[in-house]
Amino acid sequence: MTAHANSNRRTLSEALARVIPDARLDTVLLPDSRGLELHLLQEAYPQHLLDAEAVARIMDEPMYWAFCWAAGQSLACFLLENSQYLEGQRVLDFGAGSGVVAIAAALGGASAVVACDTDPLAREACLLNASHNGVGVEVIGELDELMGPVDLILAADVLYDRSNLDWLGRFLDRAPRVLLADSRIKDFDFEGYRLLETRRSHTLPDLDESQEFREVRVYLGQRPRRP
Repeated sequence: MTAHANSNRRTLSEALARVIPDARLDTVLLPDSRGLELHLLQEAYPQHLLDAEAVARIMDEPMYWAFCWAAGQSLACFLLENSQYLEGQRVLDFGAGSGVVAIAAALGGASAVVACDTDPLAREACLLNASHNGVGVEVIGELDELMGPVDLILAADVLYDRSNLDWLGRFLDRAPRVLLADSRIKDFDFEGYRLLETRRSHTLPDLDESQEFREVRVYLGQRPRRP
């Protein structure tokens, strides 16, 4: 591990320990991912040590980057199986979290990958996990920071609130194609988007979510043709 990666890991480990006593980062091999590994919260994390104050801290500053969520994992596996969407493309991963989708895009043949997340710790996680998997990604904090054209936007787990549906139009304003994975909104219907497939997955470490949130839908968005 490089000195920069060691620094990333130390920063993330310290942030994790401030919220969850005795928590640590483990290197986790994702199933069906052709060897993709992430630094995630350990599987048997010490939930019994979480007092009311710790729970409040987690709710105020959720550490999305310390988990590999079901939709992100599903989209990453989809990309590794369908490299035709990536080859020669400049790609943006929106709401990157751990960086799993961005890393899969890089491994799948994208010419350049940008990981976008407002959380500075998530950006650290993206850099650490990308380095661990032998790929390079650029990180930015906001979509508006993206410079130059982008061919494909990737997004997973961003529709946890219906108000976020507005992003779908913004994505197509910024890129001609979007690949989206979601397990939350079941009656998804937005102009330009169509269902490609449905997958079964679960968050790592396993949060014992209900079965409905283990069903992930993958959508392709394309700009409507102009008359």
